[in-house]
Amino acid sequence: MARPRLERKLPVSRSNFRLRRSLALSLLAALAVPASYAASTQKWPVKPLRIVVGFPGGSSPDLTARTFSEPLSKMLGQPVIIENKVGAGGNIGADYVAKAKDDHTIGLFINGNLTIAKLINPRVPYDPQKDLAPLTLVGVSPLVLTAPMHMSDAPDGNDPRAFLAAAKKAGDKWSYGTPGVGTVGHIGTELMKARTGVAPVHVPYPGYPQVAQAMLGGQLQMSLLPPALAQAQEKAGKLRLIGVTAAGRSTLAPHVPSLAEAGVPDLNLEMWNAFAAPASMPAAIRTRLSNALIEIARTPEVREKLFQQGWQAVGSSPEGLANRIRSDTATMGKVIKDQNIRAE
Repeated sequence: MARPRLERKLPVSRSNFRLRRSLALSLLAALAVPASYAASTQKWPVKPLRIVVGFPGGSSPDLTARTFSEPLSKMLGQPVIIENKVGAGGNIGADYVAKAKDDHTIGLFINGNLTIAKLINPRVPYDPQKDLAPLTLVGVSPLVLTAPMHMSDAPDGNDPRAFLAAAKKAGDKWSYGTPGVGTVGHIGTELMKARTGVAPVHVPYPGYPQVAQAMLGGQLQMSLLPPALAQAQEKAGKLRLIGVTAAGRSTLAPHVPSLAEAGVPDLNLEMWNAFAAPASMPAAIRTRLSNALIEIARTPEVREKLFQQGWQAVGSSPEGLANRIRSDTATMGKVIKDQNIRAE
């Protein structure tokens, strides 16, 4: 009969015992975190959700946020409140969201807040790519190269090639307007200058309506305007639309050719808006929010409302928005560096 094998037990020193006991307790604590974490996220939301908008009531970002508030409230079972924290081109609101710790605060942002804010002004107190977590890209819109109906040093009509040739010949005798330094209209025009060799001088204004009025008054020869404003001026017979800053024609202005069709290389520039959360928000809550916002953005009712506001609805994944942020930051960052653009 085989004799049972006896295992030899090594003596355990007091220091080894303490070490093993410490490791065991650490392991138990680590295993307990996911259960507690899951329970807390399952109960979320426990109070109203805030959507922070860095622009005033009635602005385009404000209208977009309000388009989502009611359906999001129904999906979450809690009120959704819009808070307008205005200033610094939306960066005050962005900084507020970046520092929020209540797990019930998100923001609706424009391009610049999530891409070039820190590149334009190093004093911006948040880092777009470190302090904010993408949720979904809501909508996109190209800009429209717009000009006065009649100009003494440019041919009439809407031929992009003829207009750009006249602009190149005029050099710095022409001026273009934007809503300010670092806006998409500003960076986009500087990118167009690099791609075409035109050289108009930048003149900042408080907003796009003032830019349009300056063109009507003859102070400006060109500008990149949002499609809705540009087409309203075209319909009134006051401004002409030369081309859109997209790779192809846009459903927002289908009759306007793209500047790419006119031979402008690598010019695919869009305004966009997006939802993002504080990077500190738990991943499970961000996922729930993202899924809800994507579902809402893809409904026919919301898509139609966004179209009426001048947006082509997207409803991307968080990864899709993150890729867009990185791509736009690289493209516009190069323009900012090459042209030495800084906040005034």
